[in-house]
Amino acid sequence: MINVANVVTIARSFLALITVSLLWSADERILWCCFFLTILVIYADALDGYLARKLKQASKFGAALDIAADRLIELIYWVVFACLGWIPVWIPILFLVRGIFVDAIRAHYGEQGLTAFGDKTMMKSPIGKFLVASNFSRFSYAVAKAVAFCLLILLHIPNLHVPYLEAITGFFIYFSCAFCVIRGLPVLIEGSSLFFENS
Repeated sequence: MINVANVVTIARSFLALITVSLLWSADERILWCCFFLTILVIYADALDGYLARKLKQASKFGAALDIAADRLIELIYWVVFACLGWIPVWIPILFLVRGIFVDAIRAHYGEQGLTAFGDKTMMKSPIGKFLVASNFSRFSYAVAKAVAFCLLILLHIPNLHVPYLEAITGFFIYFSCAFCVIRGLPVLIEGSSLFFENS
């Protein structure tokens, strides 16, 4: 039986790759298309989780695949934005470094049956559970990045003039960066002992 949720997860990853490949165009219509495709990519992130629960197809692999897709999508957007000169190059480097170390720690705890989120979360402290594993934190972080992506595309659409768009876009970009660090620190702190173990 096909796992519909996993198919959606993979499909949104490919859609994101197609979308960012179109961002090099200076054509206003294509950039508007990128804007709406980005919204679709973001919507599909919520859709795959909904389908997994609705169709009773939730699995550990599906959860890991969803996290991997989230990581892939956020990184390709940040990297492409940096290549286009829309953002400083340190931003994708920040997300890349944070993601690699956090995912390495999560992989270790995953071997022990613990997860990044949910009832079996690897986070032990109340603040860690809130910042990393709570639905509120995860949703807020996803929204901040999604808004930053969409606004960055809008900012570079020719002949579009929105008051304070550049300032608002900058706020969401740097807010996403701060949120990235804030959500990554509890994982690094609680998993810091792993860096000094022999095995």
